[in-house]
Amino acid sequence: MNEQDAREAVHAAIGKVAPDVDMADVDEDSRLRQDLELDSLDFLRLVETIDTVTGVDIPERDYPAVATVKGLIDYLAARG
Repeated sequence: MNEQDAREAVHAAIGKVAPDVDMADVDEDSRLRQDLELDSLDFLRLVETIDTVTGVDIPERDYPAVATVKGLIDYLAARG
């Protein structure tokens, strides 16, 4: 998966899990839990949605690496 595909997958997953988030206001440095206000359950649903859509499993030990939009995009691009 290239970076653009990863970006599209992340944006689509965020839109599905948190439809109230305006993606036009989200930059790649946005923190998923703090800036986008995803609670623990939303974050887990985001991880599950990413896995379902892309086939990339994100183990709990890697959650710190995917704490930002950019981190999640990079993670998927490297493993997808």
